Amino acid sequence: MADATIRRMAVSARRGTPLTLEEISSTALRLIDEGGVEGLSMRKLAAELNVNPMSLYHHVASKDALIRLICATIQQRVRIPPDDGTPWQDQLRALAVAYYRHARSHPAMWTHLHAHPEIIEDRTLVIWATLYRILRQAGVPEPELRRTSDVLHAFVTGLITTEVQGHVPDDPDETARTFDTAVHLMINGLASYSAR
Repeated sequence: MADATIRRMAVSARRGTPLTLEEISSTALRLIDEGGVEGLSMRKLAAELNVNPMSLYHHVASKDALIRLICATIQQRVRIPPDDGTPWQDQLRALAVAYYRHARSHPAMWTHLHAHPEIIEDRTLVIWATLYRILRQAGVPEPELRRTSDVLHAFVTGLITTEVQGHVPDDPDETARTFDTAVHLMINGLASYSAR
């Protein structure tokens, strides 16, 4: 079927409203939030968007491509701290909190991403570039950036995984204090680079 025909079908089923990547991604993320990644299918997504399932393939080639699109959309929504002269400690705290909120908002997607390291470990993602920038400001030498970022990521990921999987007390205040303690420990550990 020609691309123009697919586009016409997608538009006509939706009464003249063209399908966008943002709409596809947002709707897919909502379906994942409701039923997990396993519950998402191209057919179910098409029904939710009121389009022919084949029209989705004009925008995303497969479910894997859809997951990568969702990852990019989430990344755009994470509040990345700007490079505005704010102390690196505050920037690291802001980045950790933004990452934490993302995990809490979309636990099924977050769990899936971290079960597939080839997605989350893509060093072209803005979250990694931001973390590297903050680590440089903290005095971490270039040869140690990758290792240090991996350790911090593992630390925060482990903490979030424990919470997302329900292995912490059901006390939001205690959970918040635990997260604050973890961030405080990270900042104190990184401060040793500045002192060298």
